[in-house]
Amino acid sequence: MKGRCSRRALLQSLGLIGAGAIVTPAPSRSIRPRIVLQAPNGTIHPFTSTTGVHVPPRGRSYMKFSFDFPEPSVEFEGYQFGFLVFTYENVYGLDRERMTVDVHGDALELRCDQLIWAGGQEKAPGQLRARLEKRGAFIEWETTVHMERPLKAITTIIRGVPRGRISSALQNFFDPREDEVLLGYPFSGGDLFGPGSARGMETPLAIVQAGERDFFFISSLDDRVRTKRYYFQPGERGYRLDAVCELEGWTRPTTVTLPRWRIGRAPTVEAIARGHYEHLERVYRLRPWETREDVPEWLRRIALVVTLHGMHYTGYIFNDYARMGEILRWMAERIPADRVLVFLSAWDGRYYWEYPRYRPAPRMGGEDGFRRLIREAQRLGFRMMPMFGANAANRQQPVFARLADAATAKIDGDRFDLNWVDWDNDRHQDGWLSYMNLGVASWREHLFERISEVIERYGVDAYFLDIVGGWVNNPQADMHEGTRRLVLDLRAKYPHVLACGEMHYDALLEVIPFYHVFSQFAYPAAVQKYARFFQHLSHPAPGRGSTGVHEAGFGRWNPETLSLRDEQIPTLNVVDDTFTTYRDQMEAVIRRARQRAGI
Repeated sequence: MKGRCSRRALLQSLGLIGAGAIVTPAPSRSIRPRIVLQAPNGTIHPFTSTTGVHVPPRGRSYMKFSFDFPEPSVEFEGYQFGFLVFTYENVYGLDRERMTVDVHGDALELRCDQLIWAGGQEKAPGQLRARLEKRGAFIEWETTVHMERPLKAITTIIRGVPRGRISSALQNFFDPREDEVLLGYPFSGGDLFGPGSARGMETPLAIVQAGERDFFFISSLDDRVRTKRYYFQPGERGYRLDAVCELEGWTRPTTVTLPRWRIGRAPTVEAIARGHYEHLERVYRLRPWETREDVPEWLRRIALVVTLHGMHYTGYIFNDYARMGEILRWMAERIPADRVLVFLSAWDGRYYWEYPRYRPAPRMGGEDGFRRLIREAQRLGFRMMPMFGANAANRQQPVFARLADAATAKIDGDRFDLNWVDWDNDRHQDGWLSYMNLGVASWREHLFERISEVIERYGVDAYFLDIVGGWVNNPQADMHEGTRRLVLDLRAKYPHVLACGEMHYDALLEVIPFYHVFSQFAYPAAVQKYARFFQHLSHPAPGRGSTGVHEAGFGRWNPETLSLRDEQIPTLNVVDDTFTTYRDQMEAVIRRARQRAGI
């Protein structure tokens, strides 16, 4: 009839339905939905997947349904909560006709004893129970789900989330404008590449800055490493937010109680970070840096890290063992060597191609040359740290045959390879590397044996675990528990040898105190309470900005900053021409590092 519109059209025209603008269902077809300031707690809204979001999207977007999937949502404290249930073969929603809600003071309990699928055209047996509670300025909820089929993931859908700049896990805030945003915990390596990729998260905490002193946040209060994803879908008035908890792929439960979620608003990022890390400290047994027993005393005195690049994937040698020794002798005349940690990247030959052999490279000086380098450097006072791949192995290496059972697959069973790098510049990402799971005994035992041999044969002071912050929800075994076991077993055998990692996620802070990737600049103190960091091996070297053995090519060396940031130990990367052409810049970095350390 002219002058009227459907409920669907009206809901879509309103934008996201959030606190301050709630649409209640019409009691009859002849009465339009009305806008009120806030619906009572317990109100069930007849939302769908397109309610309150831009259709079609106005910016970068992700895959989604091309129809209205029912998302009946319950009102609680100005937000609207809905749920989706995922098995290994389909997605299910709540049956609006079988939902009941009980409100008792500051708590709400939602029950649903039947699910829908096929966009609401079909029904399935299943139960969901959710309890939401107001706790001071925050809201927390817990969800229990049962189905006859194994469960894969459960999503809470939250409307009423303000729009604004977003921080992923205390990383720098960014303005997504009209883009949809997908964040994923923990980082899994390939998640950062290709269509549908997610920004990696060191911890499952996301923040939206709604105003100068107004920050919305969502935090998972889990007590173990499990995949979390946050999906922010913009509308006119706010975000539709998916909070996804993916269950452990090696369990396949039919009944599950999810870890608690928490949302709320606070006037500062610090207040949010402190609350989140108080939980992490408790569940992961985190120790402050000052009292950590796995931090050797020499590490507390380190004023400079120098990365000596070895052999590129193609076989090009930046520095052989003899040249590395010459560089360190020169450096020892300019800074006390016992204040320097030496990171040996690609010491074992062709970068990544030699993984997982971990033996000195004949073209770089062989075993005698490597032993001489370590002994002479340590005699001067340097601490030496070679590089190992925590989860990468070349399928072309003969040893791979006995490790093949540890190759990783994702939760759905699709093979997950380390195939996001173009190593040889043929403009194609190469796929000869398998991503390995330390939760599988064959790989963990192999890496333990190789690191042990290097420690015992050459007497190195530390070992570096490449991509150790990557974690994949593998159906075979828990990658985090395997990593934890490897580090603890090595510590038990070699208590004075330092474990260092490339990247971290929150639970890793328990067993690894030192890393060379730092990104949580929105509030650095949160993670720096437990660990220290230095610059990545791909940080541009002085001069032309070569990234050395890394695949990034050339960056931009900035002689003004000289690799110094307050959040990271000063780092000097040395490639093929650094020592021959740019010694003045090397000296400038050393001088600044000494000044910073008061040497």
